[in-house]
Amino acid sequence: MGTTTAPDVTVIIGAYEAMPYLIRCLESVEAQTLPAGRMEIVAVDDGSTDGTGEYLEEFAARTAIEMRVVRQENSGGPSGPRNVGLGLARGRYVFFLDADDYFGEEALERMVAMGDRAGTDVVLGKVVGVNRGAPKSMWGRTEERVDVHRSKVIYTLSAQKLFRRELLERIGLRFDEGLETGEDALFTMEAYLRGAGVSVIADYTCYHLVGRDDGKHATKRGSYTLRFDAMEAMMALIHRLEPAGSKRDSLMVRPFTVGMLQQFGPGLLKQSADEQRHKMELAAPLMRSYWTNGVARRIKVAERLRLACVAHGRLDLLVDVLTFLRAKKVPDLVRSDRGDKLFLAYPHFRDGAAGLPDADYQVTVPDWHGADRVMRPKAAAKAARQQSSTTRRAARWLRRSARGWRARLSVG
Repeated sequence: MGTTTAPDVTVIIGAYEAMPYLIRCLESVEAQTLPAGRMEIVAVDDGSTDGTGEYLEEFAARTAIEMRVVRQENSGGPSGPRNVGLGLARGRYVFFLDADDYFGEEALERMVAMGDRAGTDVVLGKVVGVNRGAPKSMWGRTEERVDVHRSKVIYTLSAQKLFRRELLERIGLRFDEGLETGEDALFTMEAYLRGAGVSVIADYTCYHLVGRDDGKHATKRGSYTLRFDAMEAMMALIHRLEPAGSKRDSLMVRPFTVGMLQQFGPGLLKQSADEQRHKMELAAPLMRSYWTNGVARRIKVAERLRLACVAHGRLDLLVDVLTFLRAKKVPDLVRSDRGDKLFLAYPHFRDGAAGLPDADYQVTVPDWHGADRVMRPKAAAKAARQQSSTTRRAARWLRRSARGWRARLSVG
């Protein structure tokens, strides 16, 4: 018999061929410090043939947690099962738990408490990788509310987060079943931008992201054409939800650096000429629509230059830049005549025949010249002034302290 009051959180598990990883996954839900009566599980077996569905039903029959199991024909991806689970959820919050992964014991209790305390609609719990990599840049400190445009949370857009269900229902947010890859990033970015804030828990490992020994992990799905579809969807979403300006530019850095750049790295040199040209053709409309100076100036030179070559439709120049990077060469550091600008002279810098403007080579954010950190001159000057001011304050403090000690010694 079901409970009459809504649980705090619904754990939604979409499962396909998930054995034996599913065993630890479900054990981690049962081991939560959040009481069993304050949560529920909705598990969707997406046409498994390895005993996944049977194990879900067996677990549901013996757990103290309210649990519903749905068994359906294979849908071809994670979006369908997640949407089915979301449609059945009753919790104030939902968490999308992948059947390969598992929770830290205090994860749900900490995340629900954070969402309630901060009044935010999305809570990120620290993620660590098990037999695989995991995002790290956003776990610097625990924060009740972060600025999505300035923080690193846009670099973790997987679905494994706590979402307030009222937000999802109010805006009708669901996973796009038409996308074969990147659907979780689209869902999470929209929740970030349309919700009432984002919280980060960085001082406790809430989620263990497991790399399967058999290599059957969802992130491996999709050809490069599907990746371009995902990029286009993300760029269009940001443009639809964020007005033109610096905030939009800061968000647009994400699909260009985590997306477009991956298609035009040194690995491109090993691909066939037809594939190289096809990628340039797929990228062209996205570059025309979404690549702006505001976005470009927020990206380091070596990365920006690759994207600029794509934007100019110059595969020949891109190949030269990638060859230079693959050889691990260090470009010359060039200062403008007035000394107010720095440039990294990668291939075709000030090459009139190439037609790439100096702006494509200009240092506009902290960058690297070999092993040395470089900054744009104004920023470097500001940092130097701040360092000088700090040094002067320290010297004054030492002088005052010395005078105080001398005075006390003379009295003694």
